[in-house]
Amino acid sequence: MSIATTAARPTTTNLRVRIATVGTVLLGLFPLWFGLGYILAPESTAPGFGLPAWPHGDAATFLITKGIRDVISGLVPLSLLLLGQRRASGWAMLVTALVPIGDATTVLTHHGSVAAAFTIHYATAAVMIAVASLVLTEKTAQPGSAGKAGEAARTGKAGTSGKAEQKQGRQKQS
Repeated sequence: MSIATTAARPTTTNLRVRIATVGTVLLGLFPLWFGLGYILAPESTAPGFGLPAWPHGDAATFLITKGIRDVISGLVPLSLLLLGQRRASGWAMLVTALVPIGDATTVLTHHGSVAAAFTIHYATAAVMIAVASLVLTEKTAQPGSAGKAGEAARTGKAGTSGKAEQKQGRQKQS
């Protein structure tokens, strides 16, 4: 094996890309589901958040804003993934992981459920960061890199460029 073939940048395995894609889709769909719950039935959805008390009556309409936030948090990485912008989707998910971190911190600082803070919110943030890391560290084959490496392996001329070969050809003609 020549130096040129070992220097070619490896591509990410299909399984890893699939895991990252499925993770992105699931982490986009879950906030959509939760968000719709807060929009459509805020008073029945809110107790699962982890805080000890929630507003009732007209004040409960504030929970709809949480639902809208969750829907948007799910739509951003999903839409970027669907548009073929995997790297941007990974960055969006990494930034969006701050939402469950903020939620967990809110639950803990307002004497809410420690179990909910860790098992729901911090765990969600950890999974989001892990999936975002998978997406952001994907390696793709650079256009032409495999062709040049393969050509170098066939000809035994690792590291020579077309210009160098043209110069050698002109020198032989003189």
